[in-house]
Formats: sequence, C-alpha cells, structure tokens
Amino acid sequence: MTRLLMAAVIGLATALPAAAQFQKPEDAVKYRKAAYTVMAAHFGRIGAMAQGRVPFDGAAAAANAAIVAQMSTLPFAGFVEGTSGTEKGSPKGNVWTERVKFDAAARKMQDEVASLASVARANNLDQLKTAFGSAAAACKACHDDFRNP
Repeated sequence: MTRLLMAAVIGLATALPAAAQFQKPEDAVKYRKAAYTVMAAHFGRIGAMAQGRVPFDGAAAAANAAIVAQMSTLPFAGFVEGTSGTEKGSPKGNVWTERVKFDAAARKMQDEVASLASVARANNLDQLKTAFGSAAAACKACHDDFRNP
C-alpha cells in the first residue's frame, strides 16, 4: 500500500511540468482532483489521530504530513480558466476574478501544512493537534471563499 501511494506521489510530481499544458479543461480538473484526493486521504489520517478516533502513531503522522505537504504544491496548476462550475466541490468563478486572494489562500494552506509536517516530526500529540487545527482552518477558509458547497 505504501509503495502504491509513493508511486502516486512520484507520478503526480513528475507530471507537474506537463500540468501547465493541459490539452482540455477537463484534463486540468482531473489533475487537481487527483492531487486533492491523495492530499485529503493523508490529511484525514492525521485528523483521525488528532481527534482521537485512532491511536496516535508519531511515525505515521509524520509520514502522512510529509505527503500532504508535498501534495499541497500540486493542485494549483489545475486551476485554469474554464474549469469552474456550479456542482458541489467545484471552484467558484471568483477563483479567477479574485486570483490574488485565491493565490494567497493557497500559500497560507501550503505554509500551514508545511508547519504541520514539521510539527509531526516532533512526535508530540498536543502539538500535532494544534498544527492540524491551523491547517484545517486554512483549508476551510479557502473552501468557504472559493469552492461550491
């Protein structure tokens, strides 16, 4: 399972240069959804520990946080004109009309998940809970402003 996840991360990372040259808008959508899917899966594993739903495992938290931090750099190449929509989870049109604000929110999330990855390496559940809460708040803020509910 770990090898499969690492292969997915490596595959997405090597696809980044090609991401700027999507052939069709739906290719950009698939790309960003794939990146977010991997990111969400690993973020959820950390959240389960932070919320006490599963036992805390410092090594697993650190590994998952590292993947989240790496994945956080990928989806934004897939936000190209013509890929907003009205369906649940799609980007609102203001992603493009308020691009500076959107990019700032993306950087805030990336900074928070980088901090989460750093904290996770310390193997301290209380610190992890705090960092996870900050990262989750950054994600939610962007969703609230730029994602269809």
